[in-house]
Amino acid sequence: MIERTLFSPEHEAFRDSFRRFVDKEIMPHNEAWEEQGYVDRAVWSKAGENGFLCATLPEQYGGAGVDKLYSVIEMEELARVGHTGVGFNLHSEIVAPYILHYGTQAQKERLLPKLVSGEMVGAIAMSEPAAGSDLQGVKTTAIKQADGTYLLNGSKTFITNGWHADLVIVVAKTNPQAGGKGTSLMLVERGMKGFEKGKRLKKLGLKAQDTSELFFDNVVVPADNLLGGEAFENRGFICLMEQLPWERMQIAVTAVSAAQAAIDWTLQYVKDRKVFGQPVASYQNTRYKLAELQTEVQIAQVFLDKCLELVCQDKLDTATASMAKYWTSDLQCKVMDECVQLHGGYGYMWEYPITRAYADARVQRIYGGTNEIMKEVISRSLGLGAR
Repeated sequence: MIERTLFSPEHEAFRDSFRRFVDKEIMPHNEAWEEQGYVDRAVWSKAGENGFLCATLPEQYGGAGVDKLYSVIEMEELARVGHTGVGFNLHSEIVAPYILHYGTQAQKERLLPKLVSGEMVGAIAMSEPAAGSDLQGVKTTAIKQADGTYLLNGSKTFITNGWHADLVIVVAKTNPQAGGKGTSLMLVERGMKGFEKGKRLKKLGLKAQDTSELFFDNVVVPADNLLGGEAFENRGFICLMEQLPWERMQIAVTAVSAAQAAIDWTLQYVKDRKVFGQPVASYQNTRYKLAELQTEVQIAQVFLDKCLELVCQDKLDTATASMAKYWTSDLQCKVMDECVQLHGGYGYMWEYPITRAYADARVQRIYGGTNEIMKEVISRSLGLGAR
């Protein structure tokens, strides 16, 4: 196996600390959280107390000012144990960066410390019942009123952290006639009149992750809650395009780590399980299949680590991020399917981690932009735009 060189001793010390947190505060509750369909709110406060939320934010806002690899470690460790319930990475590495990069100074000072502590749980609302990967096609509107406020109307679906969310970045049209050039990002907070949370959605996988519908019925959004202020009115689509590569890399990180975990679980299983009087691992088909899968995951890890180096240097381009997202998530689903097969009937039993991981993997090819959209992005980078 090729040695990974991304992480320093400080990174690995952080990994040990977060791994202990996961083993103590998350895994003992995983089954109960899957049953209820969301994690307990208390785990957010505990994560905040231990410095596991928004660590990459500057110290002036309560963060530790560390690099993105610290967040990568959290994603890897959660994938290692097959836990997909806590939406820490979306909160810390999607919601918070939008506010940090585009928010006004007042917005940063008011909101970011609360995200760091876990007092606020953050979500971002892009997808709609009739608009998923096509962000230019959103129907939610935020129409400016004479007093400078915005009247927000519409609905969103498939919103991670939606049930717990205290702060939601809502993608809305402030100029509905202008397409993507009329899109803005609104900061909607719990308690705003007309902002309602729908039912928690029941999903194939990600059972412990709260995923909700959100509804906005004449929500009066103060001018101060337009992300970035007046200067960013109708510039939301540009912000989305700038941040999506990092979001897609997070999906890739989870994909590769989850795939490796699946191989590790399967290796142990085929060594222990006997068929016709001998371990499943003794059969050539088993050995060759796992050799193939490990080779592909190793290739993915090397490519991913190079992409993460580029992320840390702010050099990762959209097309390469799209390559990483689509290829690793496709691979993740392939690995899960093969590993379930090697588990035999037990691979279909929910008590086995491979079964949960199999169910959790499928959405990876959908969110963050479907893999078909990723291929469209890549093809355009090759000068192959649709006619």
